[in-house]
Amino acid sequence: MKYNYLFLLFINSLYLMSYNGYAQEHHSEEHKAHEPFENHFRMSPVLSHTYIPKATSEGKRLSLVPSFGFDVEYWFSHKWGFGFHNDLELETFEVEDGHMSTIEREFPFVTTLDVLHNFHKGWVLVLGAGIEFEKHKNLAVIRLGLEYEIEIGDDWDVAPTIFHDFRINSFNTASIGVGFGKRF
Repeated sequence: MKYNYLFLLFINSLYLMSYNGYAQEHHSEEHKAHEPFENHFRMSPVLSHTYIPKATSEGKRLSLVPSFGFDVEYWFSHKWGFGFHNDLELETFEVEDGHMSTIEREFPFVTTLDVLHNFHKGWVLVLGAGIEFEKHKNLAVIRLGLEYEIEIGDDWDVAPTIFHDFRINSFNTASIGVGFGKRF
């Protein structure tokens, strides 16, 4: 339960920080919305860590697993797009599923198809569904996430990310990472 409160606190903190300087940027944001939209595609490798709840003899604890991702996105406009997000968790681990039994996960691969909404100057809300592929058992996934794309020039960006993956009838995870994107 503490894990969920920390996640919500982090999301709320990011959201509140986004309004810093809103009045100064409002005009340029309106101007950008009326400009022609050229670069529809964005690709981004992502380096992250996934927080995984683990059952141990001492009780529940969190495990930190390195992850590598690759995102492909298509933007219809400055505000809306969809993304094909892929993550490989680089470790073998055991978790307690929703039925109080332990399952082994060996280098699981998560892929989701997400709706993307750029709701405020680089802040992107991510919501989608997908599958976690793993040799013992595949799991359905619902993904909720937040990215902040920081433009660094020539259609390149750096994007800190945070995702929460809900595995249906099983365990949940959270990921914090950074992507390096290129629009074209």
